[in-house]
Amino acid sequence: MKPPPYNPQVEVDEEQSLAALLVPDILVMLEETPDAIAAETEELHAKDLATVAEALPHEMVAPFLSALPVDRAADVLEYLNEDLRTEVLETMSTRQAAELVTEMTPDDRADALEGLQEETTEEILSEIPAAERAETEKLLAYEPDTAGGLMTTEFVSVSEDTPVDEALAAVRRIARSERREAMNTIYTTDAAGRVQGVMSLRELLAAPEGGKVSDIAWEEVQTVPVTADREEVARLTREYDLVAVPVVDDNGVIQGVVTVDDVIDALVEEHTEDVQRFGGMQALEEPYAQIRFLTMIRKRAPWLAALFIGEMLTTIPMKYFEGELQHAIVLGLFIPLIISSGGNSGSQATSLIIRSLALEEIKLRDWWRIFLRELPSGFALGCILGVIGIVRILLWQYFGIAGGYGPHYRLVALTVAIALVGVVTFGSLAGSMLPFVLRRFGFDPASASAPFVATLVDVTGLSIYFYVALLILRGTLL
Repeated sequence: MKPPPYNPQVEVDEEQSLAALLVPDILVMLEETPDAIAAETEELHAKDLATVAEALPHEMVAPFLSALPVDRAADVLEYLNEDLRTEVLETMSTRQAAELVTEMTPDDRADALEGLQEETTEEILSEIPAAERAETEKLLAYEPDTAGGLMTTEFVSVSEDTPVDEALAAVRRIARSERREAMNTIYTTDAAGRVQGVMSLRELLAAPEGGKVSDIAWEEVQTVPVTADREEVARLTREYDLVAVPVVDDNGVIQGVVTVDDVIDALVEEHTEDVQRFGGMQALEEPYAQIRFLTMIRKRAPWLAALFIGEMLTTIPMKYFEGELQHAIVLGLFIPLIISSGGNSGSQATSLIIRSLALEEIKLRDWWRIFLRELPSGFALGCILGVIGIVRILLWQYFGIAGGYGPHYRLVALTVAIALVGVVTFGSLAGSMLPFVLRRFGFDPASASAPFVATLVDVTGLSIYFYVALLILRGTLL
């Protein structure tokens, strides 16, 4: 049973088509010849098998994994989505679950057990070999979003005094006898285990005979403490083009490494959370297609309610200037234009600042530089929109579109233009300063999402608009 050849003429979702083709055959074999599954699927990548497993009825996933060799089933388990993986491990016997997680890499093993109930985790840990149990308990002790929670203990290190020939022999023994996730980078350590240098496998292979590894290892090693946030790990990986980041304890002793694939996963998760917060909601812990309905409502309702209550404040300036609105109905026509322009400028500014803070392009102490930069930027943007607003009103009046804006249309145009300058300038300043305020008080700047900034600018924008109207239109329309 092999997947069909790729046909470039047919545009299909490759994962869905693969699952659709294989699932019926897999179900038949599970009922009749489960022993044949391993041979029939041996040419498929573990990720493809995980896609097939996710398309099976949930109660059939555990029997499907049981039909595969243990090491192969462990690889598939690593690719399953977290909820399904947790469900499968909890339905298996403790011994069977222990056999599978033992074959997983240490960091993936810790991730798999972390999602289980504490009692189930303890039962599985008691069944796995002592060495694997010790390293798993060590990883589980760290917070998931820290370098310690992301790292794997499968790395290669040699003493800095080791001769090149002995180091090569040691690396060969490791490669032949056990699986190490980070084999391409080799660290040199002193007698206490502190990181002293780093070299690639290629550099070790090309090293002249008779020398020591300390002669070829780079002494400038970028490390992170076990408590470092995943964003710090990602920053180091990006800035220094690393494939693995060594993680050290308070004494500089290497505890593990964070590999680039885990960094990418962390970045995707971090970016997803930030995007969701930008949209004005709590971050989801599960993929959108898998999250429960009530959980979705719980994540979205609080922010929507808060934003709705905030928008209700716009009725205050509307009520306060109710008399002016009754005398000059034309002012109401431009309310959506004014508040949306302020909200849009604020959203632009807050998005730029949040991203710059995340990339550490700017620091908290730079707030005044940002203020001085956004003040003229907001003013210039407001002037541009103000000119467009004036042109729009004059054209509508000239061609008599919708009846025009009355005999005082020039004053109306001037009111709209000046209000736009004020509102857009305020929006840019508010959007750029709010992330600094939140960071200063220990909150995630991503919480300064575009909807939140827009709500703030809506309330103040209306006040600016009506006060400008009072100044310019008093004695004419007002």
